[in-house]
Amino acid sequence: MTTENTVSRGPAGTPADLRTRTLERKRIVRSNDITQFLGFAFLLLCILFALFFLGSIIYFVTARGMSVISWDFLTEVPRRAMTKGGVAPAIVGTFYLTLGAMLFSLPLGLASAIYLCEYSPGSIAVNIIRLSINNLAGVPSIVFGLFGFAVFVKMMGFGVSILSGSLTLGIMALPGIISASQEAILAVPQSFREASLALGATHWQTIRKIVLPTALPGILTGVILNIGRVAGETAPILFTAATFYTRGYPDSVFSEVMALPYHIYALMTEGTHPEVQTRIAYGCSLILLAMVLALSACAIILRQRQRKTYGS
Repeated sequence: MTTENTVSRGPAGTPADLRTRTLERKRIVRSNDITQFLGFAFLLLCILFALFFLGSIIYFVTARGMSVISWDFLTEVPRRAMTKGGVAPAIVGTFYLTLGAMLFSLPLGLASAIYLCEYSPGSIAVNIIRLSINNLAGVPSIVFGLFGFAVFVKMMGFGVSILSGSLTLGIMALPGIISASQEAILAVPQSFREASLALGATHWQTIRKIVLPTALPGILTGVILNIGRVAGETAPILFTAATFYTRGYPDSVFSEVMALPYHIYALMTEGTHPEVQTRIAYGCSLILLAMVLALSACAIILRQRQRKTYGS
């Protein structure tokens, strides 16, 4: 009797105590497995919700806009108060505005990010600049439009033109590009810089040949996100670049243009043929969506190639 009691209720290290600790570990592992399963299930549910809404938008626009898409619709100019013909000038104008905005904002945003990450001293002024950049990203787009109208259209005398609209959209895209570029540059391991400097490279050579190529996939991610925002904005170009109706194509950077976002807005708010104009508006929405996806796809392909090259 005494021996049995000693075995069953013995001190730590006895068979009974080992069994207790084994059962406790199994209980903890089982609890962790359940927690992990619930966490992954919640993340999967969030992804499915996002894909559902994305798919719903694409289906909604495609179902209502596909009926008006044709070769003539893509290549002809508008006719009969924009109820006939096509939207070719709006497509060309949207492409010019998006391209101009990226040509302006990408070099300036990248240069700003390089300075803030690689050259700037850790002073209060630099921290204020970073905070201002983050706050600028939350400014409503209509404010950028009013700024572009006052500065580029009026003060600089560019008028309502591709140049004014591109500069306004470029300024609007700057905060996003700067922030994405900073994150990508800071993500480059410090050991890469130290190895380059140890081999005798200058600071600028290290940035140009090591840091920027390694950070390029992250930088392109910021560009992809801002392409979609720039191409779909209406308020900034409302005051700086877009015209309600034109039969021709722009012949210089000082020409005013039609643009798909503003064209959609005009079709849904103006005119006397709402049924026809609504179908055309959905067709323009589908074209705009396809343009954004195509431009983003080009940037994604370039990003993937860069990742394969540098293994990042």
